[in-house]
Amino acid sequence: MKIRKKIMLLGVLFLATGIQAQELYTLNRVLEIAYENSPSIRQSKYNLVNSRERLNAQKASLKSKFFLNVSPFSYDHTREYDDFSSTWYTREIMGSSGTFGISQPIALTDGTLSLYNQFGWQNAYNDNTNITNQTFSNNVQIRFEQPLFTYNQTKMGLRELELNLENTLLGYAMQKLNVEKEVSQYFYQVYQEQQALIISREELENQEKSHEIIKNKVEAGLSAREELWQAELNLANARSSVQNAQVTLENAKDQLKQTIGADLDMPLDIIAEVDVKTIDVALNDAIGYALQHRMELRQREIDIETAQFDLIRAKATNEFRGNLSLAVGLFGENENFGNIYQSPTDNEQVELSFEIPIFDWGQRKSLVKAAEATLDRQELNFEQERVSIQLNIRQIYRNLQNLVSQIEIARKSVENARLTYELNLEKYENGDLTSMDLSLYQNQLSEQKNELTRALINYKLELLNLKIQTLWDFESDKSIVPNEYSPEFKNY
Repeated sequence: MKIRKKIMLLGVLFLATGIQAQELYTLNRVLEIAYENSPSIRQSKYNLVNSRERLNAQKASLKSKFFLNVSPFSYDHTREYDDFSSTWYTREIMGSSGTFGISQPIALTDGTLSLYNQFGWQNAYNDNTNITNQTFSNNVQIRFEQPLFTYNQTKMGLRELELNLENTLLGYAMQKLNVEKEVSQYFYQVYQEQQALIISREELENQEKSHEIIKNKVEAGLSAREELWQAELNLANARSSVQNAQVTLENAKDQLKQTIGADLDMPLDIIAEVDVKTIDVALNDAIGYALQHRMELRQREIDIETAQFDLIRAKATNEFRGNLSLAVGLFGENENFGNIYQSPTDNEQVELSFEIPIFDWGQRKSLVKAAEATLDRQELNFEQERVSIQLNIRQIYRNLQNLVSQIEIARKSVENARLTYELNLEKYENGDLTSMDLSLYQNQLSEQKNELTRALINYKLELLNLKIQTLWDFESDKSIVPNEYSPEFKNY
């Protein structure tokens, strides 16, 4: 029976649109187009690329950096005064140098370990002593820099970028769910208008049949001509209803095309299955899924953690801090390149420095209070989000229960209207009912069919709303929580 209905639906659809057989779009196919073309989805993808690449750049900055600075030629000709000998002299220096270095940040301590090797050649002339000195030199040094008594900026910066990426992933997933909801609404609107067109055509067929019956009766002298006039008026109204349904359908299609970002001239005919099977939903389970998986709650948690970072930075304003610098090296120089380290010199350096704030006019205190207020606000937002989610789920649950009852009532109403119409059609054929009265029963049947379609679509949309609000697919009984390891995220 269902297969025959689908075949009849497609046949009427092709006749209604006046087109040849072409692709029929399912909801999943329409969503694929929307995900590809939607400006909001594309913007979320760009944000995702930005956040991921910033995190990749930060991780790359924690690896060893290799650099090479080269100065192939330098020349300095200067006239200077020697205070010791109270004479002026001219100094002329030519040289070249190069520095190779390796720097390794240490994320665990926020320190930096570096290795430098500087090689140079120099030719110096002093007209005061009339001496020319040409030397080669090489300086190797290992240096360690470690901040003291302050927070780890490297680890905090990395964590912030990780949270930013997670927040962007959540935003992208939420945007997809919003698009799914919006597109589904317009998709089922098109389906509803298609059904209305089919019902209008069925009504037109019934009116044509009743018109033919009364026409034969009038020609046989069994009914008054006024009955034929009324039947002709009913037939004209039925034809007008078909035209109106066709216009409404085309307008709904254009709205759907605009929503998914498709060309308005693109042929678009949909196929959908809305003969839904009602799902038993437990309220406590739905609330539990929502509180466990809702991405808005995780976003509020990220806001709280970010506010905590801001509080740490505020407390570090004008704080007592220090720095430890250690360096060891070996320096050698000689006129002959091969004898650079013939008489090397050891170089050691140890420096411990402190930054001691004295008075900041209350700057740090004010910044800390502002950061604490922001943190308190984010924690309040989290609690309000939890309450809002629970209220929303409870409302959706009640709506679903109500819609189940409406579907059952609508089905019984359609069956009653159909039986009533068939009974009165028989009376009409026997001359016991006027065409005006029969038209009322026909309109009642059409309206009840439309009501059933609306009830089924409303249930589908509310069930989709529940899926979006809980991130749990109750039809397939599985989670739809996205994560950064999903294939759809790996490409961005």
